[in-house]
Amino acid sequence: MSTDFQQARNALGVRLRELRTEGGLTVRGLAAECGWAPSKVSKLENGKQTAKPVDLDAWARGVGRPELAVELKGRLAGLESTYRSWRRQLAGGHRAVQDALGAQHERTRVFRGFSASVIPGVFQTSEYARSVLGRYAQLHGAVRDIEAGVSSRVRRQEGLYAQDKRYHVLIGEAALHARVCSPGILADQLDRLMSVNGLSTVRLGIIPLTADVRVASGDDFWIHDDRLVIAESWHAEMWLDSAEDIALYRKVWDALAAAAVDGRAAHHIIARTGAGLESA
Repeated sequence: MSTDFQQARNALGVRLRELRTEGGLTVRGLAAECGWAPSKVSKLENGKQTAKPVDLDAWARGVGRPELAVELKGRLAGLESTYRSWRRQLAGGHRAVQDALGAQHERTRVFRGFSASVIPGVFQTSEYARSVLGRYAQLHGAVRDIEAGVSSRVRRQEGLYAQDKRYHVLIGEAALHARVCSPGILADQLDRLMSVNGLSTVRLGIIPLTADVRVASGDDFWIHDDRLVIAESWHAEMWLDSAEDIALYRKVWDALAAAAVDGRAAHHIIARTGAGLESA
């Protein structure tokens, strides 16, 4: 779990505790008012559980301050806009997730991205995207509207041909080999990657398996115009817009870029990987 998210959840818990003590209630007393087990009150106050809006409504009523529910839910909304669990996001379907990313994509002029284990979505063929989204859908138990998600993801590729956009993208060589799809789909995907490598809007860097890297690769991430970072993990996306976080991710991106090769050297690595698929 991200440190920023946990700190925000802890801060909300502190505020909840303040309201309980100001109302002269014990943990058991508030639990009785809300119809909860005392352990739930303790977990919310100590940042061990993420509150739901209905929990905050009940808390405000329980301490005799129902008008403060708006403030509490505002704090929760700020927390959730940063930390976006896949479970919560995918409850609305894959298209909603991809459309939200698409909206940020339209706003952005300069992208800096890094992907360690899969080809980035903006370069994916429909077949490759379908396979990737399908596997993540199985992981999170959210298998509906995958096709709509694929269509939304592929639409973002229109930006590759917009002359006012620039894509500086780093891919770990391991991503070229990852069998997240059939060999045939992967071969087509590598052909697609070689074609976008020639676009004037794209600067593609491949980090060779044998590269001497300054930092070990971690989560995949995208930096949007130095105003927003979207970082992915198994359980959530983090949308980070503080100057400190953006500066850190830019520093990481620069360190990874120093280990990457581009142009003909990148093309050679992609072509060599594709040739290996054909001979396998």
